[in-house]
Amino acid sequence: MATTKDIRAAVLNELEFDPLVDPASVTVKNMSGDVALNGTVSSYPQYLEVAAAAKRVQGVTGVHNHLMVTLPAADYRDDTTLTTAANNALALNVIVPAGIEASANDGNIWLTGAVSYGFLRSAAEQTIAGITGVRNIANDIDVFSDEEAADVTQLVQGALDRYALIADDSDVTVGANDGIITLAGHVRTWAEHDAVIDAAWMGIGVSSVRDDLVITGLPAGPAAGRIS
Repeated sequence: MATTKDIRAAVLNELEFDPLVDPASVTVKNMSGDVALNGTVSSYPQYLEVAAAAKRVQGVTGVHNHLMVTLPAADYRDDTTLTTAANNALALNVIVPAGIEASANDGNIWLTGAVSYGFLRSAAEQTIAGITGVRNIANDIDVFSDEEAADVTQLVQGALDRYALIADDSDVTVGANDGIITLAGHVRTWAEHDAVIDAAWMGIGVSSVRDDLVITGLPAGPAAGRIS
């Protein structure tokens, strides 16, 4: 396992390497793989990308994104303009269902409405993330379906068995109760973690996902052995 100093240095190197990130005003703190990101960035996509870059680093088991988005003056949009732009973007995305609405307040976007799958909720957020003038997004879209989630445990477990990222001897377990999926066990990397979460949200009738997964920070591959 990399040392605290090694992980912090690796995260800083990854931020420098990533062409989508300007790390000049970003600071990184690390405590045994638990990384905190502080400082400022100039856009919401950078806010997201800094955290994504940190998660790619081996040994990172937690990421706390405390970055603030400070928009350049040229990127500022008043509430009416930003609200219109966000709603137009949602309407133009064929994946996002009708009824999803956005409202803006000083660069902060609030999403409301209802969808039948969790990935549609994420799609709405991703649609507006790159709009000029966005500083932050509050996603209050409800996930609701008339379908029962009774069989979702086997469906999600089957998906995990098919995924190349997930080790054959993985101890990840999937539980379901009234549309709430609970994920537990160990994964080695954030990529594995996100693959498990995404699989859970694809299940029909899933209204919420409880993430009890533990990221070990161990390298993937045969040398890593069984996670226990």
